[in-house]
Amino acid sequence: MRVYKDLPTDLLDNRWPNASADGELLDVVNPILESVKAEGDSALIRFTERFDGVSLTTGELMVGVDEVEEAYSMVTEEQVAALKESKRRLETVESERLKGLTFIVELDGVNVRSTVKPLGSVGCYVPGGKAAYPSSLVMNVVPAKVAGVGRIVVCTPPGKDKSINPLTLVAADICGVDRVYRLGGAQAVAAMAYGSETVPRVDKIVGPGNKYVTAAKAAVSDAVAVDKPAGPSEVLVLADAAADPRLIALDMISQAEHGPGGLVGLVTTSPRLAEEAERLLSESAAKAPRMSVVEEVLGEGGFIYVVDSLEEAVEFADALAPEHLEVMTADPQLVAEKVSSVGLIQVGPYTPVASTDYCMGANHVLPTGGYAKISPGITVMDYLKPVTVVESTLEGLRNVRSHIKALSDAEGLPSHGLAVEGRFR
Repeated sequence: MRVYKDLPTDLLDNRWPNASADGELLDVVNPILESVKAEGDSALIRFTERFDGVSLTTGELMVGVDEVEEAYSMVTEEQVAALKESKRRLETVESERLKGLTFIVELDGVNVRSTVKPLGSVGCYVPGGKAAYPSSLVMNVVPAKVAGVGRIVVCTPPGKDKSINPLTLVAADICGVDRVYRLGGAQAVAAMAYGSETVPRVDKIVGPGNKYVTAAKAAVSDAVAVDKPAGPSEVLVLADAAADPRLIALDMISQAEHGPGGLVGLVTTSPRLAEEAERLLSESAAKAPRMSVVEEVLGEGGFIYVVDSLEEAVEFADALAPEHLEVMTADPQLVAEKVSSVGLIQVGPYTPVASTDYCMGANHVLPTGGYAKISPGITVMDYLKPVTVVESTLEGLRNVRSHIKALSDAEGLPSHGLAVEGRFR
Protein backbone atom coordinates (compact mmCIF):
# COMPACT_ATOMS: atom_id res chain seq x y z
CA MET A 1 0.00 0.00 0.00
CA ARG A 2 1.53 3.28 -1.14
CA VAL A 3 0.98 6.46 0.88
CA TYR A 4 1.39 9.82 -0.85
CA LYS A 5 1.67 13.34 0.51
CA ASP A 6 2.48 14.83 -2.88
CA LEU A 7 0.59 14.43 -6.15
CA PRO A 8 0.98 10.78 -7.27
CA THR A 9 2.10 11.50 -10.82
CA ASP A 10 3.14 7.86 -11.32
CA LEU A 11 -0.54 6.91 -11.13
CA LEU A 12 -1.71 9.65 -13.47
CA ASP A 13 0.99 9.02 -16.07
CA ASN A 14 -0.46 5.60 -16.94
CA ARG A 15 -4.02 6.83 -17.53
CA TRP A 16 -5.79 8.00 -20.67
CA PRO A 17 -4.59 9.63 -22.89
CA ASN A 18 -1.08 8.43 -22.01
CA ALA A 19 -1.89 4.71 -22.22
CA SER A 20 -1.05 3.12 -25.58
CA ALA A 21 -1.85 -0.14 -27.31
CA ASP A 22 0.38 -3.08 -26.43
CA GLY A 23 2.17 -4.10 -29.61
CA GLU A 24 3.04 -7.56 -28.26
CA LEU A 25 -0.63 -8.23 -27.49
CA LEU A 26 -1.65 -7.26 -31.00
CA ASP A 27 1.02 -9.59 -32.41
CA VAL A 28 -0.72 -12.44 -30.57
CA VAL A 29 -4.28 -11.37 -31.32
CA ASN A 30 -4.11 -10.40 -35.01
CA PRO A 31 -3.29 -13.89 -36.38
CA ILE A 32 -6.25 -15.29 -34.42
CA LEU A 33 -8.58 -12.70 -35.87
CA GLU A 34 -7.38 -13.30 -39.42
CA SER A 35 -7.68 -17.08 -39.07
CA VAL A 36 -11.27 -16.90 -37.81
CA LYS A 37 -12.13 -14.42 -40.56
CA ALA A 38 -10.78 -16.78 -43.21
CA GLU A 39 -11.66 -20.21 -41.80
CA GLY A 40 -14.76 -19.68 -39.65
CA ASP A 41 -15.86 -22.52 -37.36
CA SER A 42 -12.76 -24.66 -37.92
CA ALA A 43 -10.55 -21.88 -36.56
CA LEU A 44 -12.90 -21.32 -33.60
CA ILE A 45 -12.69 -25.00 -32.70
CA ARG A 46 -8.90 -25.07 -33.09
CA PHE A 47 -8.30 -22.02 -30.88
CA THR A 48 -10.77 -23.19 -28.22
CA GLU A 49 -8.80 -26.42 -27.91
CA ARG A 50 -5.46 -24.59 -27.87
CA PHE A 51 -6.30 -21.87 -25.35
CA ASP A 52 -9.10 -23.40 -23.25
CA GLY A 53 -8.15 -27.07 -23.47
CA VAL A 54 -11.64 -27.94 -24.67
CA SER A 55 -12.34 -30.02 -27.77
CA LEU A 56 -15.63 -29.02 -29.42
CA THR A 57 -17.52 -30.10 -32.50
CA THR A 58 -19.31 -27.58 -34.70
CA GLY A 59 -22.62 -28.66 -33.20
CA GLU A 60 -21.35 -27.92 -29.69
CA LEU A 61 -20.39 -24.31 -30.30
CA MET A 62 -23.93 -23.15 -29.55
CA VAL A 63 -25.56 -23.93 -26.20
CA GLY A 64 -28.76 -25.94 -26.60
CA VAL A 65 -32.18 -25.16 -25.13
CA ASP A 66 -32.05 -28.31 -22.98
CA GLU A 67 -28.81 -27.10 -21.33
CA VAL A 68 -30.43 -23.78 -20.46
CA GLU A 69 -33.42 -25.58 -18.95
CA GLU A 70 -31.12 -27.87 -16.94
CA ALA A 71 -29.22 -24.84 -15.62
CA TYR A 72 -32.26 -23.79 -13.58
CA SER A 73 -31.98 -26.99 -11.53
CA MET A 74 -28.40 -26.13 -10.65
CA VAL A 75 -28.98 -22.69 -9.12
CA THR A 76 -30.90 -21.52 -6.07
CA GLU A 77 -34.19 -19.65 -5.92
CA GLU A 78 -32.37 -16.83 -4.14
CA GLN A 79 -29.92 -16.47 -7.01
CA VAL A 80 -32.72 -16.39 -9.58
CA ALA A 81 -34.59 -13.79 -7.51
CA ALA A 82 -31.43 -11.66 -7.26
CA LEU A 83 -30.92 -11.74 -11.03
CA LYS A 84 -34.54 -10.81 -11.65
CA GLU A 85 -34.35 -7.89 -9.20
CA SER A 86 -31.13 -6.63 -10.76
CA LYS A 87 -32.82 -6.81 -14.18
CA ARG A 88 -35.98 -5.06 -12.95
CA ARG A 89 -34.13 -2.13 -11.41
CA LEU A 90 -31.82 -1.58 -14.37
CA GLU A 91 -34.74 -1.92 -16.78
CA THR A 92 -36.66 0.76 -14.87
CA VAL A 93 -33.77 3.24 -14.97
CA GLU A 94 -32.92 2.65 -18.64
CA SER A 95 -36.56 2.84 -19.71
CA GLU A 96 -36.80 6.26 -18.10
CA ARG A 97 -33.59 7.34 -19.82
CA LEU A 98 -35.04 6.22 -23.15
CA LYS A 99 -38.06 8.48 -22.74
CA GLY A 100 -35.86 11.58 -22.66
CA LEU A 101 -34.27 10.83 -26.03
CA THR A 102 -37.38 11.62 -28.10
CA PHE A 103 -38.70 15.16 -28.54
CA ILE A 104 -40.23 17.55 -31.11
CA VAL A 105 -39.25 21.17 -31.75
CA GLU A 106 -41.50 23.49 -33.82
CA LEU A 107 -39.62 26.22 -35.72
CA ASP A 108 -41.95 28.56 -37.65
CA GLY A 109 -43.77 25.94 -39.69
CA VAL A 110 -41.01 23.31 -39.53
CA ASN A 111 -41.24 20.31 -37.21
CA VAL A 112 -37.90 18.78 -36.18
CA ARG A 113 -38.40 15.48 -34.42
CA SER A 114 -35.58 13.67 -32.65
CA THR A 115 -36.09 9.95 -32.38
CA VAL A 116 -33.92 6.84 -31.93
CA LYS A 117 -33.59 3.53 -33.74
CA PRO A 118 -32.05 0.39 -32.21
CA LEU A 119 -29.05 -1.47 -33.55
CA GLY A 120 -29.91 -4.62 -35.44
CA SER A 121 -27.69 -6.97 -33.44
CA VAL A 122 -25.32 -6.99 -30.47
CA GLY A 123 -22.75 -9.47 -29.22
CA CYS A 124 -22.01 -9.56 -25.51
CA TYR A 125 -18.77 -11.03 -24.16
CA VAL A 126 -19.12 -12.54 -20.67
CA PRO A 127 -15.97 -13.72 -18.86
CA GLY A 128 -16.02 -17.37 -17.81
CA GLY A 129 -13.72 -20.26 -17.07
CA LYS A 130 -12.45 -20.06 -13.48
CA ALA A 131 -14.88 -17.27 -12.59
CA ALA A 132 -18.34 -16.38 -13.86
CA TYR A 133 -20.00 -12.98 -13.98
CA PRO A 134 -23.73 -13.32 -14.65
CA SER A 135 -24.14 -9.79 -13.28
CA SER A 136 -22.07 -8.46 -16.20
CA LEU A 137 -24.41 -10.24 -18.60
CA VAL A 138 -27.38 -8.48 -16.98
CA MET A 139 -25.66 -5.10 -17.18
CA ASN A 140 -24.86 -5.45 -20.89
CA VAL A 141 -28.01 -7.16 -22.13
CA VAL A 142 -30.80 -5.31 -20.28
CA PRO A 143 -30.07 -1.87 -21.83
CA ALA A 144 -29.91 -3.56 -25.25
CA LYS A 145 -33.33 -5.12 -24.70
CA VAL A 146 -34.76 -1.79 -23.53
CA ALA A 147 -33.37 -0.20 -26.70
CA GLY A 148 -35.14 -2.81 -28.81
CA VAL A 149 -32.07 -4.50 -30.35
CA GLY A 150 -33.28 -7.18 -32.75
CA ARG A 151 -30.79 -9.96 -31.95
CA ILE A 152 -28.54 -10.44 -28.93
CA VAL A 153 -25.93 -13.17 -28.66
CA VAL A 154 -23.52 -14.03 -25.85
CA CYS A 155 -20.05 -15.57 -26.07
CA THR A 156 -18.53 -17.00 -22.90
CA PRO A 157 -15.63 -19.45 -22.40
CA PRO A 158 -16.51 -23.08 -21.54
CA GLY A 159 -15.18 -25.03 -18.59
CA LYS A 160 -12.93 -28.05 -19.08
CA ASP A 161 -16.04 -30.25 -19.23
CA LYS A 162 -17.52 -28.04 -21.98
CA SER A 163 -20.15 -26.65 -19.61
CA ILE A 164 -21.15 -23.02 -19.18
CA ASN A 165 -21.70 -21.65 -15.69
CA PRO A 166 -25.39 -22.40 -14.97
CA LEU A 167 -26.04 -19.00 -13.42
CA THR A 168 -24.73 -17.32 -16.57
CA LEU A 169 -27.17 -19.42 -18.64
CA VAL A 170 -30.04 -18.57 -16.31
CA ALA A 171 -29.16 -14.86 -16.50
CA ALA A 172 -29.11 -15.10 -20.31
CA ASP A 173 -32.54 -16.71 -20.31
CA ILE A 174 -34.03 -14.20 -17.86
CA CYS A 175 -32.69 -11.27 -19.89
CA GLY A 176 -33.89 -12.59 -23.24
CA VAL A 177 -30.60 -13.50 -24.97
CA ASP A 178 -31.20 -15.20 -28.32
CA ARG A 179 -28.12 -17.44 -28.49
CA VAL A 180 -25.21 -18.41 -26.21
CA TYR A 181 -21.92 -19.71 -27.66
CA ARG A 182 -19.10 -21.62 -25.94
CA LEU A 183 -16.40 -19.25 -27.06
CA GLY A 184 -13.88 -17.11 -25.23
CA GLY A 185 -10.83 -14.99 -25.89
CA ALA A 186 -9.88 -13.23 -29.10
CA GLN A 187 -11.54 -15.98 -31.16
CA ALA A 188 -14.94 -15.10 -29.67
CA VAL A 189 -14.45 -11.45 -30.57
CA ALA A 190 -13.47 -12.46 -34.11
CA ALA A 191 -16.55 -14.67 -34.44
CA MET A 192 -18.87 -11.82 -33.48
CA ALA A 193 -17.03 -9.29 -35.62
CA TYR A 194 -16.73 -11.33 -38.82
CA GLY A 195 -19.24 -14.14 -38.39
CA SER A 196 -18.74 -17.86 -39.07
CA GLU A 197 -20.88 -20.76 -40.25
CA THR A 198 -22.39 -21.01 -36.76
CA VAL A 199 -21.93 -17.58 -35.17
CA PRO A 200 -23.68 -14.63 -36.85
CA ARG A 201 -21.91 -11.33 -37.32
CA VAL A 202 -23.15 -8.51 -35.05
CA ASP A 203 -23.28 -4.73 -35.35
CA LYS A 204 -21.62 -4.05 -31.98
CA ILE A 205 -19.57 -5.97 -29.41
CA VAL A 206 -19.79 -5.10 -25.72
CA GLY A 207 -18.65 -6.59 -22.44
CA PRO A 208 -15.49 -6.81 -20.34
CA GLY A 209 -12.75 -9.39 -20.81
CA ASN A 210 -9.07 -10.06 -20.26
CA LYS A 211 -6.27 -8.20 -22.01
CA TYR A 212 -6.54 -10.39 -25.11
CA VAL A 213 -10.27 -9.74 -25.43
CA THR A 214 -9.71 -6.01 -24.98
CA ALA A 215 -6.94 -5.97 -27.59
CA ALA A 216 -9.08 -7.99 -30.00
CA LYS A 217 -12.00 -5.57 -29.64
CA ALA A 218 -9.72 -2.66 -30.45
CA ALA A 219 -8.32 -4.51 -33.47
CA VAL A 220 -11.77 -5.27 -34.99
CA SER A 221 -13.17 -1.79 -34.37
CA ASP A 222 -12.85 -0.94 -38.06
CA ALA A 223 -15.29 -3.76 -38.90
CA VAL A 224 -17.72 -3.55 -35.99
CA ALA A 225 -18.65 -1.05 -33.30
CA VAL A 226 -17.16 -1.75 -29.86
CA ASP A 227 -17.60 -0.31 -26.40
CA LYS A 228 -14.80 1.45 -24.52
CA PRO A 229 -12.14 -0.69 -22.80
CA ALA A 230 -13.33 -2.11 -19.48
CA GLY A 231 -10.23 -3.20 -17.63
CA PRO A 232 -9.51 -4.24 -14.03
CA SER A 233 -11.80 -2.76 -11.38
CA GLU A 234 -11.09 0.66 -9.86
CA VAL A 235 -12.42 2.53 -6.85
CA LEU A 236 -11.37 5.84 -5.33
CA VAL A 237 -12.81 6.85 -1.96
CA LEU A 238 -12.93 10.60 -1.37
CA ALA A 239 -13.26 11.25 2.36
CA ASP A 240 -12.87 13.82 5.09
CA ALA A 241 -12.63 13.47 8.87
CA ALA A 242 -16.36 12.71 9.10
CA ALA A 243 -15.98 9.37 7.29
CA ASP A 244 -15.91 5.95 8.96
CA PRO A 245 -12.51 4.30 8.27
CA ARG A 246 -14.01 0.85 8.85
CA LEU A 247 -16.45 1.30 5.96
CA ILE A 248 -13.68 2.66 3.75
CA ALA A 249 -11.53 -0.42 4.43
CA LEU A 250 -14.47 -2.76 3.71
CA ASP A 251 -15.20 -1.09 0.39
CA MET A 252 -11.59 -0.96 -0.77
CA ILE A 253 -11.17 -4.66 0.02
CA SER A 254 -14.42 -5.53 -1.76
CA GLN A 255 -13.06 -4.07 -4.99
CA ALA A 256 -9.59 -5.52 -4.48
CA GLU A 257 -11.05 -9.03 -4.59
CA HIS A 258 -11.90 -8.51 -8.28
CA GLY A 259 -8.31 -9.47 -8.96
CA PRO A 260 -4.95 -8.43 -10.45
CA GLY A 261 -4.50 -5.05 -12.06
CA GLY A 262 -7.08 -3.30 -9.90
CA LEU A 263 -6.72 0.23 -8.58
CA VAL A 264 -7.93 0.83 -5.02
CA GLY A 265 -7.38 4.24 -3.48
CA LEU A 266 -8.30 6.73 -0.77
CA VAL A 267 -7.87 10.48 -1.08
CA THR A 268 -8.56 12.30 2.17
CA THR A 269 -8.10 15.61 3.95
CA SER A 270 -7.57 13.82 7.28
CA PRO A 271 -4.13 12.41 8.18
CA ARG A 272 -5.71 10.64 11.14
CA LEU A 273 -8.31 8.95 8.94
CA ALA A 274 -5.55 7.92 6.52
CA GLU A 275 -3.57 6.26 9.33
CA GLU A 276 -6.62 4.45 10.70
CA ALA A 277 -7.75 3.30 7.24
CA GLU A 278 -4.27 1.98 6.47
CA ARG A 279 -4.25 0.00 9.72
CA LEU A 280 -7.72 -1.44 9.13
CA LEU A 281 -6.88 -2.34 5.55
CA SER A 282 -3.85 -4.31 6.65
CA GLU A 283 -5.80 -6.14 9.38
CA SER A 284 -8.86 -6.83 7.25
CA ALA A 285 -6.93 -7.96 4.20
CA ALA A 286 -5.25 -10.66 6.27
CA LYS A 287 -8.70 -12.03 7.19
CA ALA A 288 -10.39 -11.55 3.81
CA PRO A 289 -12.00 -14.64 2.20
CA ARG A 290 -9.81 -14.11 -0.90
CA MET A 291 -6.80 -13.02 1.12
CA SER A 292 -4.07 -13.70 -1.43
CA VAL A 293 -5.90 -11.85 -4.20
CA VAL A 294 -6.78 -8.90 -1.97
CA GLU A 295 -3.26 -8.52 -0.59
CA GLU A 296 -1.77 -8.68 -4.10
CA VAL A 297 -4.06 -5.93 -5.40
CA LEU A 298 -3.54 -3.72 -2.36
CA GLY A 299 0.21 -4.20 -2.67
CA GLU A 300 0.35 -3.32 -6.36
CA GLY A 301 -2.61 -0.99 -6.87
CA GLY A 302 -3.55 0.23 -3.40
CA PHE A 303 -2.77 3.78 -2.30
CA ILE A 304 -3.67 6.56 0.13
CA TYR A 305 -3.20 10.22 -0.76
CA VAL A 306 -3.46 12.93 1.92
CA VAL A 307 -4.42 16.39 0.62
CA ASP A 308 -4.93 19.78 2.23
CA SER A 309 -8.51 20.48 1.08
CA LEU A 310 -11.60 18.97 -0.46
CA GLU A 311 -11.01 21.14 -3.52
CA GLU A 312 -7.64 19.44 -3.98
CA ALA A 313 -9.28 16.04 -3.49
CA VAL A 314 -11.87 16.79 -6.19
CA GLU A 315 -9.14 18.00 -8.53
CA PHE A 316 -7.26 14.74 -8.05
CA ALA A 317 -10.40 12.67 -8.61
CA ASP A 318 -10.99 14.44 -11.93
CA ALA A 319 -7.37 13.88 -12.95
CA LEU A 320 -7.52 10.17 -12.07
CA ALA A 321 -11.00 9.71 -13.64
CA PRO A 322 -11.72 6.48 -11.73
CA GLU A 323 -14.28 3.85 -12.62
CA HIS A 324 -16.02 4.23 -9.24
CA LEU A 325 -15.88 7.18 -6.85
CA GLU A 326 -17.24 6.87 -3.32
CA VAL A 327 -17.83 10.21 -1.62
CA MET A 328 -17.79 9.97 2.18
CA THR A 329 -17.74 13.51 3.51
CA ALA A 330 -19.82 15.70 5.81
CA ASP A 331 -21.74 16.97 2.75
CA PRO A 332 -21.23 14.24 0.14
CA GLN A 333 -23.84 15.51 -2.33
CA LEU A 334 -22.14 18.90 -2.58
CA VAL A 335 -18.76 17.29 -3.20
CA ALA A 336 -20.19 14.81 -5.74
CA GLU A 337 -21.63 17.65 -7.83
CA LYS A 338 -18.15 19.12 -8.27
CA VAL A 339 -16.64 15.95 -9.80
CA SER A 340 -16.93 15.66 -13.58
CA SER A 341 -14.65 12.79 -14.67
CA VAL A 342 -15.85 9.51 -13.20
CA GLY A 343 -17.67 6.38 -14.32
CA LEU A 344 -20.09 6.17 -11.38
CA ILE A 345 -20.43 8.17 -8.15
CA GLN A 346 -21.60 6.53 -4.92
CA VAL A 347 -22.79 9.15 -2.45
CA GLY A 348 -22.70 8.68 1.32
CA PRO A 349 -21.99 5.74 3.65
CA TYR A 350 -24.95 3.60 2.56
CA THR A 351 -24.07 3.32 -1.13
CA PRO A 352 -21.08 0.96 -1.13
CA VAL A 353 -19.50 0.20 -4.48
CA ALA A 354 -20.44 -3.46 -3.98
CA SER A 355 -24.13 -2.54 -4.03
CA THR A 356 -23.91 -0.83 -7.42
CA ASP A 357 -22.08 -3.89 -8.75
CA TYR A 358 -25.34 -5.80 -8.43
CA CYS A 359 -28.74 -4.41 -7.52
CA MET A 360 -29.04 -0.61 -7.31
CA GLY A 361 -30.37 0.11 -10.80
CA ALA A 362 -27.04 1.53 -12.03
CA ASN A 363 -24.84 -0.19 -14.59
CA HIS A 364 -21.49 -1.56 -13.46
CA VAL A 365 -19.92 -1.75 -16.93
CA LEU A 366 -17.91 1.45 -16.69
CA PRO A 367 -14.85 3.10 -18.25
CA THR A 368 -11.49 2.35 -16.61
CA GLY A 369 -7.91 3.46 -17.19
CA GLY A 370 -8.88 7.14 -17.19
CA TYR A 371 -11.38 6.80 -20.06
CA ALA A 372 -14.03 8.29 -17.75
CA LYS A 373 -12.70 11.67 -18.89
CA ILE A 374 -14.29 11.10 -22.30
CA SER A 375 -16.59 8.11 -22.06
CA PRO A 376 -19.62 7.06 -19.96
CA GLY A 377 -20.62 3.62 -18.75
CA ILE A 378 -22.97 1.38 -20.72
CA THR A 379 -26.54 2.69 -21.07
CA VAL A 380 -29.47 2.23 -23.43
CA MET A 381 -27.87 4.92 -25.61
CA ASP A 382 -25.05 2.54 -26.54
CA TYR A 383 -27.55 0.47 -28.51
CA LEU A 384 -29.36 3.31 -30.29
CA LYS A 385 -28.85 5.46 -33.37
CA PRO A 386 -30.25 9.01 -33.09
CA VAL A 387 -32.40 9.86 -36.12
CA THR A 388 -33.78 13.31 -36.95
CA VAL A 389 -37.07 13.63 -38.86
CA VAL A 390 -37.91 16.99 -40.46
CA GLU A 391 -41.29 18.02 -41.90
CA SER A 392 -42.00 21.51 -43.27
CA THR A 393 -45.09 23.30 -44.49
CA LEU A 394 -44.93 25.58 -47.52
CA GLU A 395 -44.94 28.55 -45.17
CA GLY A 396 -42.12 26.99 -43.14
CA LEU A 397 -40.02 26.66 -46.29
CA ARG A 398 -40.86 30.22 -47.27
CA ASN A 399 -39.47 31.45 -43.94
CA VAL A 400 -35.99 30.13 -44.78
CA ARG A 401 -36.15 30.59 -48.58
CA SER A 402 -33.89 33.63 -48.77
CA HIS A 403 -31.38 32.18 -46.29
CA ILE A 404 -31.02 28.99 -48.33
CA LYS A 405 -30.41 31.01 -51.52
CA ALA A 406 -27.81 33.20 -49.80
CA LEU A 407 -25.86 30.24 -48.45
CA SER A 408 -26.15 28.04 -51.55
CA ASP A 409 -24.87 30.88 -53.76
CA ALA A 410 -22.02 31.56 -51.33
CA GLU A 411 -20.95 27.90 -51.44
CA GLY A 412 -21.19 27.67 -55.24
CA LEU A 413 -24.12 25.25 -55.14
CA PRO A 414 -26.83 27.17 -57.02
CA SER A 415 -28.97 24.08 -57.70
CA HIS A 416 -29.64 23.87 -53.96
CA GLY A 417 -31.31 27.27 -54.17
CA LEU A 418 -33.16 26.35 -57.38
CA ALA A 419 -34.55 23.21 -55.73
CA VAL A 420 -36.15 25.42 -53.09
CA GLU A 421 -37.31 28.08 -55.58
CA GLY A 422 -39.05 25.40 -57.61
CA ARG A 423 -41.55 24.96 -54.80
CA PHE A 424 -42.83 28.51 -55.29
CA ARG A 425 -43.41 28.52 -59.07
